[in-house]
Amino acid sequence: MSSVTESIDVRVPVHTAYNQWTQFESFPEFMGGVVSITQTDATHTHWTTKVAGVEREFDAEITEQHPDERVAWKSVDGKQHAGVVTFHRLSDEETRVTVQLDWDTEGLVEKVGAAVGADDRQIGKDLARFKEFIESRGAETGAWRGDVTPPK
Repeated sequence: MSSVTESIDVRVPVHTAYNQWTQFESFPEFMGGVVSITQTDATHTHWTTKVAGVEREFDAEITEQHPDERVAWKSVDGKQHAGVVTFHRLSDEETRVTVQLDWDTEGLVEKVGAAVGADDRQIGKDLARFKEFIESRGAETGAWRGDVTPPK
């Protein structure tokens, strides 16, 4: 299993960064390789991605969500992966966003990509685009403030 953790500081309040992150359907605007995301209900999303010419579709479930703190998810079909994004208040106007992603690599290309840090660079680029997206807007495009407690 491969894993990556990346962080970025954004010049918006924690609630603004968190609120934008809950707008999954906006991810293609700042995430490379994400073609579309459809939120099917409060805790389920359907993703279409295209990376290195390979298109994949999968469903994911939000397993934990606490406003202004964290959103965690796992795939429910397709390639196995899971992740969490956390939001850390640095000041009234600055937030650290940290993404941790774990996934099973498939095939030689993915294993080599993980070994040479291509995935780390992609997540870093996605976070940099998120920073540019939210800072240039100064406000979120929407919000979902629901609380999802992890299963016991």
